[in-house]
Amino acid sequence: MAVEMIMPKVDMDQETGTVVEWQKHNGDEVKEGEIILVMETDKVAIDVEAPASGILDGISAEVGDVVPIGTVIAYILEPGESLPESAKKVEPAEKPAGQPGATVEPVTPVSATPVAQNMAAALGVDLSSVTGTGRDGKVTKADVEAAMAASPQPVLSGDGKVIASPAARRIAREKGVDLGEVPGTGPGGRVQGFDVEAFTPSAPASVPAPAPQSLEPEVIPLVGMRKTIAERMTASYQNIPHIKFTERVDMTRFNDARQALNAHAEKHGQPKVSATALLVKLVAATLQNHPWMNSSLTEEAILLYKEINIGVAVALDAGLIVPVVRNADLKGVSQLAAEINDLAGRAREGKLVSSEVKGGTFTISNLGPFGVEQFDAIINAPEAAILAVGNTHPEAVPLADGQIVSRPMMHITLSADHRIVDGAVAARFITDLKSTLENPILSTY
Repeated sequence: MAVEMIMPKVDMDQETGTVVEWQKHNGDEVKEGEIILVMETDKVAIDVEAPASGILDGISAEVGDVVPIGTVIAYILEPGESLPESAKKVEPAEKPAGQPGATVEPVTPVSATPVAQNMAAALGVDLSSVTGTGRDGKVTKADVEAAMAASPQPVLSGDGKVIASPAARRIAREKGVDLGEVPGTGPGGRVQGFDVEAFTPSAPASVPAPAPQSLEPEVIPLVGMRKTIAERMTASYQNIPHIKFTERVDMTRFNDARQALNAHAEKHGQPKVSATALLVKLVAATLQNHPWMNSSLTEEAILLYKEINIGVAVALDAGLIVPVVRNADLKGVSQLAAEINDLAGRAREGKLVSSEVKGGTFTISNLGPFGVEQFDAIINAPEAAILAVGNTHPEAVPLADGQIVSRPMMHITLSADHRIVDGAVAARFITDLKSTLENPILSTY
């Protein structure tokens, strides 16, 4: 039976995906889990895996097409099987530059692929100066990247910013390096982290007088990723009735448990356990007893999931992405720590595959490392709930005997979809979670 391959949703505010490259073509044999497509969102490029083994056929989205998520773009067939009658050409959400009906005029009349034209327009490349290596001299994406890599100047995006990886931006901030001075060696002249590490700024001959500062506000157009985030968050907040609960959690025993786990890890040469890893473990353990919190709503039913897949929100320079830790309740803390570190690192480098950012059943958003004490998070639809986690800081706590002591306290706020979850159900969950965080040993029962 033909297996549909759809344009996947890989982050919480995505509505479309752009076809960057088909690594397999019609008639090719593919294996389940094999990477066959590179697609791009407003934030990252993602390798998309084959959903089944068989023969790839019926590719209906061309390179450069911007396709709504959930659209069937190809089929995986059994040997000798024909395409279903429903198979048809996808009508892209947006026409790439250079195709009939495009809203963006081609940069030059030079023959080039749609992706090469889009890249050239974004990076300010004159296609007439690029030597094409494609069929009949057509300029390809690789040709544009090669042209930019040969340029000693930093590559600028359409908004005038240097094209650089998140790691490069972080290192540049830490070292006080101007990215505009760093030659990029990555694809398309992108500045990589090691470019910044290896860069030695030249001393200026003289210190120029500071230019007078304009009092006019900086205008940042609401386009691209920021527009998508604005639209998705507005839709989620307007369409989902959020019900919210906040608890103060005494983290004394949580910290003690983490210390003991790290002492054990150090003794056996294992990586340390982060607070996020232990938090994911305890949230997953609590969800086992609260199936309505691990659910989602469709037009016709409520789905209570058997798997507990925890999404961990990761902040990027360009926005937010939520890699998913699958079957978190079945994994040990050390395994969770290694997996979360790996997912977060590759999320910041834009190296996640589609299966790692979809299928979540509950999300945790932790802004504690940024010093935030308490906040409300917007639900990551179609999930039923999201947990907002603040930082741990000393607070005065009265004991039963009237004594006032200082304890490490953390504020957690649960946002739940009131269409799925009743107030009492959400209250019982966050109360049980508070007890589990304050007594981690309870998760072993």
